[in-house]
Amino acid sequence: MTRTRQARPDAATRTTLDKAADENFPVAPFFLPRAWRDDLMAVYGYARLVDDIGDGDLAPGGADARHLGVPPERAEDRIALLDALEADLLRVFDGTPHHPLLRALQPTVRRRGLTPEPFVGLVEANRQDQLVRRYESYDDLLAYCELSANPVGRLVLGITGTATPERVRRSDAVCTALQIVEHLQDVAEDLGRDRIYLPAEDMKRFHVTEDDLARPTANASVRALIAFEAERARALLDEGVPLVGSVRGRLRLLLAGFTAGGLAALDAIAAAGGGFDVLPQPPKPTKQSLMREAGAVLLRARREG
Repeated sequence: MTRTRQARPDAATRTTLDKAADENFPVAPFFLPRAWRDDLMAVYGYARLVDDIGDGDLAPGGADARHLGVPPERAEDRIALLDALEADLLRVFDGTPHHPLLRALQPTVRRRGLTPEPFVGLVEANRQDQLVRRYESYDDLLAYCELSANPVGRLVLGITGTATPERVRRSDAVCTALQIVEHLQDVAEDLGRDRIYLPAEDMKRFHVTEDDLARPTANASVRALIAFEAERARALLDEGVPLVGSVRGRLRLLLAGFTAGGLAALDAIAAAGGGFDVLPQPPKPTKQSLMREAGAVLLRARREG
């Protein structure tokens, strides 16, 4: 079978793709088949671009805005950029996209028969980020994760041809957990963007104020709140472990890596500053803890499978 020619990355595109090394989990590890790695990186590049637009973290120089046809005077307008990105996304399915990352995505979409819905969901999540800065309830946060995180897992299942309703449900649990974990790691960074992903009802329950989140270190109330939310994320990851046991071979290793990345990050959060002090800097898992958790996930998946 002839391989589809990939778009040549420019400096801005390379900067976006290089962020894969900073994720809690391996995006496209070496042990996967080359075709899977290419497709996973194409999806990652798109997802990272959407998030970078939503967070205002695009590479300097305005190359992304130019690729998307956004005029220089609106290059800082995140809604305009997201609108232009969605229009370019539709060209992936019917036409020729302009942005190099979306041109690289097109062969993956065609090869795997992917549909627009999960890609559009990621854009909608970042539009929501421009309008919604606080979440009243845990259910509200879960609804946000349905847009911001769950589409990624569904795309992984689509790329590997392993989607079933039960696997999608388990994947959603893992992806939601990974999103919550990232929010717990980035409490201070998110607050700097005037965003809080800790449910307001939980903040009230634990007597945590926004001023508490702005302090250099976490007080006892903040630590208790973070521990509570971390336990919720851990329960979701536990719910997702049977997904690992439901597949075989290299895909099992990949999904174990995703789940282990969340568990290792939760361990780092629990250890931070003597216990759940995420405010000084984002707690990051070590490679050793990731490998240890991956082994534990694989063992548990084998037992439960």
